[in-house]
Amino acid sequence: RRLRAEGADLVDLGAESSLHHAARVDPAQQIATLLPILKPLAQEGSLISIETYQPVVARRCLEAGAAVLNLTGTRPHDDLYKAVADHKAGIILCYVQGEHVRAVGDFVHSPDHATALLDYFRREIDRAVHAGVHAIWIDPGLGFYYKNLQDSTARIRYQAETFLHSFRLRTLGWPVCQALPHAFEFFQDEVRSAESLFAVLALLGKTDLLRTHEIPKVRAVARTLGILA
Repeated sequence: RRLRAEGADLVDLGAESSLHHAARVDPAQQIATLLPILKPLAQEGSLISIETYQPVVARRCLEAGAAVLNLTGTRPHDDLYKAVADHKAGIILCYVQGEHVRAVGDFVHSPDHATALLDYFRREIDRAVHAGVHAIWIDPGLGFYYKNLQDSTARIRYQAETFLHSFRLRTLGWPVCQALPHAFEFFQDEVRSAESLFAVLALLGKTDLLRTHEIPKVRAVARTLGILA
């Protein structure tokens, strides 16, 4: 409710962290955690997305009123796309190098990474549309924890490059979603300012949907850049 009051258009819920060292949470426990929060918010009219790679969690949350599935896995999901369509929901397709966000290793960075992203999203978009999904966002997955991107300098350079190339992904005809980093190693005590900086890069690259914990700050950045555009 606080996030809505601050101006969030969509509130993302998840019951298992994507951090590589975090405890794994079985699907039954995820459902037990999410549904008591999701149901009343959905009944109040909040737009809620559910972040998961577990099909059973996704289905139960769609049945409970989730408006968007934030899919963080890459297994063949034709049945899940159909479930999204049946509930007239939307989907955020995340790029993951691995079976799901908790099963990633080293990140393979190609010389033209945007082309690799385009190839992946083009295939998954075709499958989702064929299943009847009419609301799709594409997310390059910048918030995921690959083993060889723990070095903060390498990670931030990759993130910045991806932000500024968001416009290339928009050629697929669907909006782009980006998660804004904290960059704690650089911002330290000013860590709450980090997402505002990365919001500038993402918006200059024509990102459509920003995932942020700092809603008032990022909304102010977006409004200001909108005036200057």
